[in-house]
Amino acid sequence: MVNDPIADMLTRIRNAGMVRQKQVVMPSSKIKVSIAKILQDEGFIDTFGVTDDKPQPRLVLRLKYTPLGRPVITGLERVSKPGRRFYAGHKEIPWVRSGLGINIVSTPQGLMTGRNARRQKLGGEILCNVW
Repeated sequence: MVNDPIADMLTRIRNAGMVRQKQVVMPSSKIKVSIAKILQDEGFIDTFGVTDDKPQPRLVLRLKYTPLGRPVITGLERVSKPGRRFYAGHKEIPWVRSGLGINIVSTPQGLMTGRNARRQKLGGEILCNVW
């Protein structure tokens, strides 16, 4: 049983990148699919898909690598944890690596990057940082 499914997802991606795997498979949920969509839109992963397995669908991520074979995702960090939630208004959303990385923020409008949340003047829970 996993207490923090988002941290589990980030750890699976981090571990797969360290051993240069082409894809990562994990149990699927709506929030994980939303995070995968953001990672794909921002160019951190190649593609993703959801299988129709029973009883639990699976999320399959195809990781992206540079021409030299290094993973595009160099770091993943869980910010808001179940024991210590981290909320920020749109003015307090921090920059990740001076703008080279992204935050994934849970807002009333759904999950989005920190940059989009600032533009739309939405605050929320900062789930993780990716660079």
